[in-house]
Amino acid sequence: MQFKILPGGLLSGEVRVPGDKSISHRSIMLGAIAEGITRVEGFLEGEDALATVAAFRAMGVDIDGPERGNIAIHGVGLYGLTAPAEPLDLGNAGTGMRLLCGLLAGQTFDVELTGDASLCSRPMGRVIDPLTMMGASIQSSEGLRPPLAIRGRQNLRSIYYELPMASAQVKSCVLLAGLYSKGRTSVMEPGPSRDHTERMLRGFGYSVQSAGGVISLQGGGSLKACDIDVPADISSAAFFLVAASIAPDSDLILTHVGINPTRIGVINILQLMGANITLLNRREVGGEPVADIRVCSAPLSGIEIPSDQVALAIDEFPVLFIAAACAAGRTVLRGAEELRVKESDRIAAMAEGLSTLGITNEVLEDGIIIEGGTFGGGVIKTYHDHRIAMAFAIAALRAADEITVLDCDHVATSFPGFDSLARGLGLQIQTEES
Repeated sequence: MQFKILPGGLLSGEVRVPGDKSISHRSIMLGAIAEGITRVEGFLEGEDALATVAAFRAMGVDIDGPERGNIAIHGVGLYGLTAPAEPLDLGNAGTGMRLLCGLLAGQTFDVELTGDASLCSRPMGRVIDPLTMMGASIQSSEGLRPPLAIRGRQNLRSIYYELPMASAQVKSCVLLAGLYSKGRTSVMEPGPSRDHTERMLRGFGYSVQSAGGVISLQGGGSLKACDIDVPADISSAAFFLVAASIAPDSDLILTHVGINPTRIGVINILQLMGANITLLNRREVGGEPVADIRVCSAPLSGIEIPSDQVALAIDEFPVLFIAAACAAGRTVLRGAEELRVKESDRIAAMAEGLSTLGITNEVLEDGIIIEGGTFGGGVIKTYHDHRIAMAFAIAALRAADEITVLDCDHVATSFPGFDSLARGLGLQIQTEES
């Protein structure tokens, strides 16, 4: 599948984008090992989150739905999962695989985790290393890549682990393994990363302490079922925050968006660039802060992205690079080496696409320098990365000619219906079979 987008257009209206992928993954995982029935509204019915649903069904968990974003998980308790008959296929879900490594390291059965070609090319050493320190037994393919074979019946021990870099996936993996370890497991993070796991564990009645950058919990407790209302995903909203900022005369409202302070780097960075973004109707839903976001077109200026915002916007940088290309002057990003081990090497993939469209850029080992300019048209390779595909679709709003974006099938992993929603708001996008 490919996108073909005509140049120009503006965005207007009011819309709620699909539910947060990170929270959707965690609602299934924690609901499955809780006691009682966990009911979830706003669940993201994207391929990644559905792969997590399928994995827990394969381990004996009854799950009703999802139907129109509603899902019910019949929890089996901390020790109630059963051995799957086959390897668990996580598709393209890196979050699903990394978090499951921690949760499954403490089980009484052996299990194999696999995924598609993209996921099986992604390094898993960042979770294998701390889990091995805890006593887990994990065998990987060459280069510490999936498939991963996790041996059960290990007596996990608690650890104090200092994260080499801020990473919510690694932090969450260690904390989930800590549920099954003896003693107190602690993670020290060098900077803030998304805290959905800690918030949701507390929502399930599990005590988690956070102080001075150290997050810790005691193993051997229990989780009690609760109701979860998943806010709209700020990572999905980011495409339209940038779109309405760069398309002249745009005025757009995005409703019920999660504004967790560990996730709002994209808003902070766009505002530093001069974006006209206003948070309305702030409230808290199920322990997560939520707001409606109004964004109007505004002239953007290039900036040096503050280091303390990098981890808070790590998934949104592909579309932020589009904003930088439309800004006056130079934008500099450093300290974002994690972008090289996402669904693609996002620094290299975005740099290639920007060059194709006529934008001057310089690739750094840990980031990129982008000179604001004018998009031409062209054909973009996505390397099967959903966020690369959606980012370059947004670029057409300021392009001089048509943009064709190849290999867009993976968009459904995080944002099912992206093309139709974008078309309804004013993007001149068509989907074609490639």
